[in-house]
Amino acid sequence: MTKIVNPQQFADFSKAGVEALMAQATAAFARAERLAALNLNAGRSALEDGVSNTKALMAVKDVQELVSLQQGMAQPLVDKALAYARSVYAIAAEGQSEVTKAVESQVAELNKAFSKALDDASKSAPAGSEPAFAAAKSAIAAANSAYDSMSKAAKQASELAEANVSAVTKATVQAMNVKL
Repeated sequence: MTKIVNPQQFADFSKAGVEALMAQATAAFARAERLAALNLNAGRSALEDGVSNTKALMAVKDVQELVSLQQGMAQPLVDKALAYARSVYAIAAEGQSEVTKAVESQVAELNKAFSKALDDASKSAPAGSEPAFAAAKSAIAAANSAYDSMSKAAKQASELAEANVSAVTKATVQAMNVKL
């Protein structure tokens, strides 16, 4: 009787899983660093803008100059807020994409390994066990089909969310331009 999975196959599969996990952890730390840098830069910029705007407001001599100054201050703040939101969204979307690719890769490897083990087992199985192996292969195909459907639905939802973010950003910019 042949072995379904030998220890080396298991070790190789485990090693690949650990390597994939380490790659994801490294990528997550890189995204966290980018997000931290983005937040620090946004904080620094907000502080600098606050100081500059306060100095400008303190130098105002009449109401008309105050109204004009306020209108001039609003658009750069909105632009910076939108740029910040787009950057945060880009970092998050990149992370989601990387995780999705890693999961898809792991699922493909798992399916490949399981199918090979099933084929190997079927070669040494007693006569009459073919229907059991056919049922197992059918179940794997059905699970893969369901996974593919869920994956496509998740990608569509992600694309829809991205389109909504773009639409909201555009609408916000247009609304601010109308008010100014």
